[in-house]
Amino acid sequence: MAAASSRCLLGVADHVPLVFSKEKHHPRLRLVENPQLWFLPLCGQSLMRLSCGSGLCTSFGVQSPPKTVRKELCLAIERFVKGCAPALLADCHTASCRSCTSRCKNQRLKVLAEASPSRRQGHRGAAMASSQTLVGKPLDTSIAEAEQGEKRVVDSAILWRRALPPIKEAKRVVLVRHGQSTWNHAGRIQGSSNFSVLTDKGKIQAATSRQMLSDAAFDACFFSPLARAKETAEIIWGERDAPAYPIHDLREIDLYAFEGLYKQEGKDRFGDAYRMWQRDAKNFVIDDHFPVRELWDRARQCWDTILLSEYRSILVVAHNAVNQALIATAMGLGPEYFRQLLQSNCGVSVLDFKSRDNINSSSDEPVFSGPPYVCLDRLNQTPSPPIAVRQSGGRNSGHRLLLVCNGATDSSSRSRFPASDEEPMNMLGVVQARKTAELLLDCRVDKIICSPLARAVQTAQAIAEIQEGADCLGVDCVPRDIEIVKLDNLRDMDMGGWKGALVSEHGAEGEPWQERLLEDGMPHNGEPITDLWNRVWDAWQGVLHHLGEASSSSANDVTEVGPKTLVVVGHETVHLGMIARCLKLSPTALSLFHLDTGSVSVIDFPDGPTAEGIVRCLNYTAHLGRWAVPITRTAVGDEDF
Repeated sequence: MAAASSRCLLGVADHVPLVFSKEKHHPRLRLVENPQLWFLPLCGQSLMRLSCGSGLCTSFGVQSPPKTVRKELCLAIERFVKGCAPALLADCHTASCRSCTSRCKNQRLKVLAEASPSRRQGHRGAAMASSQTLVGKPLDTSIAEAEQGEKRVVDSAILWRRALPPIKEAKRVVLVRHGQSTWNHAGRIQGSSNFSVLTDKGKIQAATSRQMLSDAAFDACFFSPLARAKETAEIIWGERDAPAYPIHDLREIDLYAFEGLYKQEGKDRFGDAYRMWQRDAKNFVIDDHFPVRELWDRARQCWDTILLSEYRSILVVAHNAVNQALIATAMGLGPEYFRQLLQSNCGVSVLDFKSRDNINSSSDEPVFSGPPYVCLDRLNQTPSPPIAVRQSGGRNSGHRLLLVCNGATDSSSRSRFPASDEEPMNMLGVVQARKTAELLLDCRVDKIICSPLARAVQTAQAIAEIQEGADCLGVDCVPRDIEIVKLDNLRDMDMGGWKGALVSEHGAEGEPWQERLLEDGMPHNGEPITDLWNRVWDAWQGVLHHLGEASSSSANDVTEVGPKTLVVVGHETVHLGMIARCLKLSPTALSLFHLDTGSVSVIDFPDGPTAEGIVRCLNYTAHLGRWAVPITRTAVGDEDF
């Protein structure tokens, strides 16, 4: 423990972590066995920000080392950067130095070293220190207080954008939010306070999640120490023999003066600050803190704890905001995505991490070859269906898009690319389409938009048939007249020479096939991914146009007032593109998500179809029953799972 408390891990230029420790009196750089880690002895323990390159400078918070030590420290880092890792200078972030009044023009390397946990104040520091030996490695610490009463130093450009650590083997992480708590039920702002516990409903939700995850062979569980998350973890974990560890950094977002207030009290007391919390959370400030930015930093550091552990299949039980931050930071998304990736009570999200397979067989440590491939296999799979819920992040969900993947075909059942454009559904696909149609009875569908390909049209017709029979099935008092509109831009990607080929054959050393196509292009006259990306944009705009038409027509008909629901039936690749377009991502994001045949994804528009979309869930398959893909099945194709 003494060794762990005397040093802290930090990131350099998004890629290379360094460790600062207090040894001797003079700073030196020395290489250790892991080629990614350099240890820099440092006199004293300080909050320190360094900028190397043009205008090399330092600034220290508590406990400044002597001036001579500062100078030698700067020279040591400068020599290291120039002599050992010159490529880092071309890949660093620009930012202004605290001790400089002007912004350096050139790109420079920034290093953020943090105070030891042993110097932190209060119960948070003690809890952090106690969690540092959970996985047998020194863990990242949260950003330290520069001075009492001084604004916390947060540099998200360094911390949350820092690449995930390389891994030797595939890992799966299952995130679960706690069940409904007493303060959830009462409408009070919880933050990281620890006064609420699970309600009876919350305990039932946790028990249902336990059933959803009963077949998962977890190696370990990491959970937030707050009572509501701890109790949820205990219910889900049950009698498993594998270890379970509390991690203080998994606590909910720190909301300071907001904590304990009823939401209306927050509006009345804080006015503009509360409105900023609702509308511009990234820049929300309270008590001289940026809570969402701090949370993103903390979540990014949690990934070092999780991914550098010895475990491969991991359950994480935490909270709404921190789970959002974990998902976003894993995919390289910033705090502006807060509230765009919804987390409901006991909602389950699954992330798969695949190593880049550049392993040094003569060592236990992986050769540094960049961060792992990341895939969000599913988001917010809840104990109850997400279709009937009309709330998104505490607000009315507004208009809604339901993205439905077509039912299975012979090719998809064999993990192959489509053999032809006109390949129909097989019997499994017919069952999946019927099950999806039954699920959608819980909502009134206003229109179905579908791809012109046969398997999508078959799925759309099954949904329309069940919707139109809602009165006979006792779901609605009047028949539902459903219009099906075919949209050509929703057609599946033309795979060219890959038609009918095994998906696993078209990725180099675990590389997703989408990334390979971005690098090499589509062979044998297939559709280039850049063309697909542009077509998906047109499809997305067409879908939003139909949603806008439905909402405007309801405004002119008093019998049809209310939010509208459109079902979009299409194919995995096109749906992935539309999800990426909704989140304003680039074509490289096509490999960040996964969708199964027969799955349903939900996107809500609380402020109308022209405003920002909120992803309520991705790849929901619980409605498929015995024909559903297991919730914890990996999307990376690792046979060990």
